[in-house]
Amino acid sequence: MLLCIRITKLMVSPRRFFTAPRCLCSKLHSSSLSQSVASSYLHEECDDFLPWLEQKAGVAISSAVSIGRSTYGRSLFATKIIETGSSILKVPFHAQISPDNLYPEIKILLGDEVGNVARLATVILVEKKKGPESGWAPYISRLPLLGETQTTVLDQFPQIFDGIKFEDFLHAYTLVESRAWESSKGFSMIPLADFLNHDGLAKAIVLSDEEEQISEVLADRDYAPGEQIWITYGKFSNATLLLEFGFTLPHNIHDEVHLHFKIPSHDPLYKMKSELLERLRFPTLKDLRGFKHHADSFTIKEVRSATGKGYGIPQSLRAAARVLCCTSAEELCYVVEEAMENDGRLGRRPFKNIEREIQAHEILLSQITTLIGEYTESIKLLVSTSPAGNRHDSRERMAHDLLAGELRVLKAASLWLQNYILTLHHSA
Repeated sequence: MLLCIRITKLMVSPRRFFTAPRCLCSKLHSSSLSQSVASSYLHEECDDFLPWLEQKAGVAISSAVSIGRSTYGRSLFATKIIETGSSILKVPFHAQISPDNLYPEIKILLGDEVGNVARLATVILVEKKKGPESGWAPYISRLPLLGETQTTVLDQFPQIFDGIKFEDFLHAYTLVESRAWESSKGFSMIPLADFLNHDGLAKAIVLSDEEEQISEVLADRDYAPGEQIWITYGKFSNATLLLEFGFTLPHNIHDEVHLHFKIPSHDPLYKMKSELLERLRFPTLKDLRGFKHHADSFTIKEVRSATGKGYGIPQSLRAAARVLCCTSAEELCYVVEEAMENDGRLGRRPFKNIEREIQAHEILLSQITTLIGEYTESIKLLVSTSPAGNRHDSRERMAHDLLAGELRVLKAASLWLQNYILTLHHSA
């Protein structure tokens, strides 16, 4: 089987705001829901959905789940005991919406210039325009509405797109960006699997079986009847979750901070340092969203132990700090020679001069301390400007999750650096 992943591009894609946050996941994972409480989550409006999908697929999809409403909207719940490793659902490829569902005449118009996201968005528009007559109506009607989001193609087929506005296309495009899955088949919307919410600690994923022509989800743990079922969309930070899917987690273990710093323009060694950082192991990189980060950009993840190794503080960042603190061309030449004598990576070994090693890490600590102050003030401002009695507004909550998560990463990095510097002082 191949891995199916959520597509993540550059467009802001408001994934459902009801995706379960970390605190709710913890409660549900404790299996504390009784059968009577769980049954109250089941939603009558979805009673016909699974029978419709199985009729369309021509095979059984699942006998273990039901669509219901949690505090955060539509979700999938176990209807019986599900054991680890067992199949939760199987959706055949032919019961998924893909660009293959486009009308032939629209395919010809679009040619090869239009990407799969826009193609799939066009399919959604066409089916939505048909209303109850659409063969996908039970699924299309359960997608998030506009306001939870005119392309020239709309003008080419007035008989198909009459009454559809540019905002409708943007909405459909956003739905595809935030809800479609990518596999060797391309992009597709997978009914039922679409109701699975993200949990940062879950290991279950959507799998694509090319031989069987199905998409399948296997349970990564046991579920009791009434428990909500979770999968992971990927190991994404809150910044990525917010940008791509429109939600955040209160405590996201994948949070990270992009730290930027540059060589001071007045540094007499500016040109030499710039050339070294660019030439020796500091290439331009792309992140998960395709954004480019240059030699002055480093990603910091949370340090797991303040006294342990610097996991989360990139060695390349510490190496750059060692280059920055050099005060002579001779020192820089020594750093280069040392790299060439070893693995070729610049500044990866601690300075033999302990005072210089301390200075390099104090540069990092100073910048991180400044950022901690800025983040702290931003959180205070966010709280102080929140209307009284409206502390749980979704936008404010997500902004707080984003800032608090990155602040946590910065504080952990700061603590590690303080301990490292203190250790150097004691060894001096």
